[in-house]
Amino acid sequence: MIKITLPDGAVREYEKGVTALGIAKSISEGLARKVLAAHINGQVWDATRPIIEDASLKLLTWNDADGKNTFWHSSAHLMAEAVEAIFPGVKFWVGPPVENGFYYDMDLGDKKMSEEDLASVEKLMNELAKKNSTYLRKEIPKEEALNYFSEKGDEYKLDLLSNLNDGEITFYTQGNFTDLCRGPHIPNTGFIKAIKLTSIAGAYWKGNEKNKMLTRVYGVTYPSQKELDEYLLLLEEAKKRDHRKLGKELSIFTMDDDVGPGLPLWMPNGTIIIEQLEKLAKETELAAGYKRVVTPHIAKENLYLTSGHLPYYKDSMYPPMELDGTKYYLRAMNCPHHHKIFGAEPKSYKDMPYRLAEYGTCYRYEQSGELFGLMRVRCLHMNDAHIYCTKEQFYDEFKAVNEMYLKYFKIFGIDKYVMRLSLHAPEKLGQKYVDQPELWIETEALVRDVLIKTNTPFIEVQDEAAFYGPKIDVQIWSIIGREFTLATNQVDFAQGRSFKLEYTNADNKQETPLIIHRAPLGTHERFIGFLLEHYGGKFPLWLAPVQVKVLPISDKFIDYARSVSDKLKKADIRSEVDDRNEKIGKKIRDTELLKVPYMLVVGEKEVNENKVAIRRQGKGDLGTKSVDEFLIEATEEINTRRAE
Repeated sequence: MIKITLPDGAVREYEKGVTALGIAKSISEGLARKVLAAHINGQVWDATRPIIEDASLKLLTWNDADGKNTFWHSSAHLMAEAVEAIFPGVKFWVGPPVENGFYYDMDLGDKKMSEEDLASVEKLMNELAKKNSTYLRKEIPKEEALNYFSEKGDEYKLDLLSNLNDGEITFYTQGNFTDLCRGPHIPNTGFIKAIKLTSIAGAYWKGNEKNKMLTRVYGVTYPSQKELDEYLLLLEEAKKRDHRKLGKELSIFTMDDDVGPGLPLWMPNGTIIIEQLEKLAKETELAAGYKRVVTPHIAKENLYLTSGHLPYYKDSMYPPMELDGTKYYLRAMNCPHHHKIFGAEPKSYKDMPYRLAEYGTCYRYEQSGELFGLMRVRCLHMNDAHIYCTKEQFYDEFKAVNEMYLKYFKIFGIDKYVMRLSLHAPEKLGQKYVDQPELWIETEALVRDVLIKTNTPFIEVQDEAAFYGPKIDVQIWSIIGREFTLATNQVDFAQGRSFKLEYTNADNKQETPLIIHRAPLGTHERFIGFLLEHYGGKFPLWLAPVQVKVLPISDKFIDYARSVSDKLKKADIRSEVDDRNEKIGKKIRDTELLKVPYMLVVGEKEVNENKVAIRRQGKGDLGTKSVDEFLIEATEEINTRRAE
């Protein structure tokens, strides 16, 4: 018999070889019908995989993130089975779950997949799902696996196998499809009740533009048609809010092949938004005691060797430039430069905490296949700061950073969020993480203590820490429910020692400070991409690139319209006049499409009374007021950064 510990702490005994699904059935048949996978000692397993020793168990359903991921990964295999039936000889690369659904990268040889083919694949998937085919896991010796894919001439799976050893290789089979896969998978295809293949795209093998272009097919599945229908409605709304679409329509940013992929050009409208965000950050940080600095965009190789970024982060950095025998790198992070500023002058405990802030420009060589609008770029402007503090000051400093997040969330109308505490993996010390096990345990406990005592919602994730310490990644949800990783709050126990940073304590002895790396607004690129989708392009008045459009009913009233606009500009309200020779109805419609918050319509009546007729984006006519009255109300709305 083996002992199984359930999430509530209860311990049950079962025969050796019992499965998570069998345990679920022993509790409730209804529960068993919902089980997709299981956490066994913290690892995600097939619900049908035998458990042969004492273990902790958590059953995973559709309501669990790992349950959904297992469901969608299994759906990718179902899609691959259908594709293989329609395109014999197809070769598959990888088919992971993604934020909403899954994709599979495939080599169709000299064939191409059309929209009609996509519909055929979807139809066949529905037929295959109804067969209730079991997902069968089998451990395979490496030599047998190599022979299997060599006979098929599958260079993609052979490449994957080159990085695996005996004991690490499993095949999964359902129906007529077998694939190299570490799993896990759902019990059978019958769980998949609703299917929609959403798009076809191109993707370079391994995300490298020097490699072959593969076909990537995206899809999404659900346990019921009702849930899929609800998702598809949300998807339509998301398409309208796509930041790439809105960014072009509203002249926020542009990309250009001559500049390079992942290097956005900010247009005048986008630059205004950037300036307003920086103004907010600088005001907030000034009030919180931060000192502003400016540092270079490049540095010598030795700086990044000292910080540890080159050993741990080199693949994400641009290759070096060499000058007079010295290598220089474009900076991928601001912290080493800030450490040098901290260390430039002696510090005592009276100087602590010492807070340095900079909207620093960083350059990261993201793989071309991972670039996505403003969300994944190669040039990023980061709301960065570093706090150097004593261990005794850490709690208050880390808490203050989290409170800054909450202030920003309120301003931008972010109601749903969670802090993700990313921890190290002990077995990867010295490889992925700095080899200081005691400091890892200590600093992770410090962060956890702050989160618990401040009642901050958080989850813990293994093996996602920074190389120099634990971190919090801030997960937020837009108004339509899309999840984003906004910002980070990191603890660093390593670089202070690497850079020999010290301060004199009250006993006149030298100590190394703890360092907090924080970026509450993340980067301009990702945050503005989020805001475009969150607001659907309808920015609150304080952020809108053009805050007011003055619309003269005819040419006779252009001079008055310009005088109104000039008065608004003198009060620092961003105003434009629509002086086109168009009917007022068209001017209003066009201004609505540009999502300008306020329209001031002026005609003979308004001129005679020295007033304006006010229209609000999405609300229509708000009546007539004097210019001064409007000015007072608009200024108050802007200064308080009120969200309408």
